Amino acid sequence: MALSVGIVGLPNVGKSTLFNALSDAGAESANYPFCTIDPNVGVVPVPDPRMDKIVELIKPKSVVPTAIEFVDIAGLVKGASKGEGLGNQFLSHIRQVDAICHVVRCFDDDNVVHVEGRVNPSADIDVIDTELLLRDMQSLEARRDKAAKAAKGNDAGEKKALAVAQKVLAQMEDGVPVRAMDLDEDDMAVLEPLALLTAKPVFYACNVAEEHADKGFEAPYVDKVLARAKDEGAEVCVISAAIESEIAALGAEDQAEFLSEAGLEEPGLHRLIRTAYRLLDLYTYFTAGEKEVRAWTITRGTLAPGAAGKIHTDFERGFIRAEVMKYADLIEYGSEAAVKAKGLLRSEGKEYEVQDGDIMHFRFNV
Repeated sequence: MALSVGIVGLPNVGKSTLFNALSDAGAESANYPFCTIDPNVGVVPVPDPRMDKIVELIKPKSVVPTAIEFVDIAGLVKGASKGEGLGNQFLSHIRQVDAICHVVRCFDDDNVVHVEGRVNPSADIDVIDTELLLRDMQSLEARRDKAAKAAKGNDAGEKKALAVAQKVLAQMEDGVPVRAMDLDEDDMAVLEPLALLTAKPVFYACNVAEEHADKGFEAPYVDKVLARAKDEGAEVCVISAAIESEIAALGAEDQAEFLSEAGLEEPGLHRLIRTAYRLLDLYTYFTAGEKEVRAWTITRGTLAPGAAGKIHTDFERGFIRAEVMKYADLIEYGSEAAVKAKGLLRSEGKEYEVQDGDIMHFRFNV
């Protein structure tokens, strides 16, 4: 299953424009609120220059990159937690994603109406954060009330749930999201079935004007988002949805020329995906042979059997060993045979922690 990132923000901040450019899924983009009524989903191959190099050397019959799923969620407004702007419908879609990309408007344009009538990134973030927090409080209050009734019968599990709900609600009333709370594994186990919105990891995508796309963190308004992100320990990515739309309409050669003329080294999509990977602590490993070169996404710290299980559960269940070579070694010596001749093709067991960029073959028996 692909990594799933929900794109959220106020109406008219550029979410659907960005989504169209990233996924080419055709989400409607218009200068009015709620033009995206259903969540649009686009699966995008994850760009990885390492994979391109591996393919050049091995020349496989097929190439399968890993993927990331973007979910375009309609613009939220003040009062969404109470159903304003069809808010409850869209808030429910956020529960399904792995991470939240909060698109923040960092551009001036009199032709694009701001739902609040001003450009103020910090205030925009406050609106979204407040609505997500209020919705979570509703969920927790319902769980607290249920636990309070059940706890009267001396149910130990419900007593624990009641204590956790009360503790978390007290912090939420001070404006603290779940992801910023000091909660242990037992606490999180109680909260997990609720799929709380503020438990989701968040990064900010500053949507800047086309003429400021090459300025990065120096673009207007971005400093406001950086200050906010620093306080939260959050990631920030600067992107121009307008630029990305133009890039998406070009062929590969024309894209390179366009990027050069715009003073950019790569499309914003690449930065967006890397930001999501950092946020979720993700690694990529590869399987490579004449039939196929494929990329696989794992969480940092995954052991070899778990990585094998990404391919098939039988691989994990019957894991014997993994044959591993480093990407840098393959590039330096040019082939698996040459790497093996240098003594750099290693045999690793069940306790091996897979590293980013590893190229692996699995031996298993079921």
